[in-house]
Amino acid sequence: MDFKNITVAGSGVLGSQIAFQTAFKGFNVSVYDINDEVIGQAKERIAKLKQRYLEDLKATQDEVDQAYNRISFYSDLANSVTDADLVIEAIPEVVQIKVDFYEKLGKVAPAETIFATNSSTLLPSQFAESTGRPERFLALHFANEIWKNNTAEIMKHPGTNTEVFDKVIDFAKAIGMVALPLHKEQPGYILNSLLVPLLDAAQMLLVKEVADPETIDKTWMVGTGAPLGPFAILDVVGIKTAYNITQAKAEKTGDPAFKKLAELLKTEYIDKGKLGRETGEGFYTYPNPNFLNPDFLK
Repeated sequence: MDFKNITVAGSGVLGSQIAFQTAFKGFNVSVYDINDEVIGQAKERIAKLKQRYLEDLKATQDEVDQAYNRISFYSDLANSVTDADLVIEAIPEVVQIKVDFYEKLGKVAPAETIFATNSSTLLPSQFAESTGRPERFLALHFANEIWKNNTAEIMKHPGTNTEVFDKVIDFAKAIGMVALPLHKEQPGYILNSLLVPLLDAAQMLLVKEVADPETIDKTWMVGTGAPLGPFAILDVVGIKTAYNITQAKAEKTGDPAFKKLAELLKTEYIDKGKLGRETGEGFYTYPNPNFLNPDFLK
């Protein structure tokens, strides 16, 4: 596996984690985002991950500092991919935004660069032609908090070259992931095929006013022994992502329940700056959410 230089396009919650984990494992990483203001936020977001690695992985200060120093930041796409062996795209879950991005990327990246989408709900075949190199394109999907939840789902589309597929599997292992190959396209891969129906069901219970988020989470945690309930998971995923996915479902299906849910997420959470764990408040307040209270499950 001859990858050395990795570009991560998109510096949101997961893009930042992918960048830092890749750098932590010794690769040179370029982070691209749309403008200098967003890049400034990315630097802060990635710097904050150092503390999590010190706590959760018992990494040393020297290790996390070296990892951060392997990361370069760019608001110019062409400059960010000059030497890229692999570009991992982690931009918003909106088809047109991704199509436009791949059309630009295909023109400026070296011919041998492999492209991977981290999309959690969209299929690589939806963008394969836009890349201009469908045989060198596939999906590489991570779970949130990747340094702990270290799954990497590698999914090819019908046109992906087998050697490219194998190289990306090797790369996933090289950055400390458990590599999970998917041989056929599946919306939501394995993890989200299991998780999304749970999160949808929980949000429908909320929108139908059956119960509040804490009661729904408590039911799931007591009944299954799970460490987190669905609303605690949504706080980790980020409420903007949940909103984008719900809004797309509302538009696609015309289902009034999804429309109502999208409106609820926007007005009661996003508009009030409650974006989940990242901003310190979502369905719960952090760093001491109620579900960690010893009496929560009583």
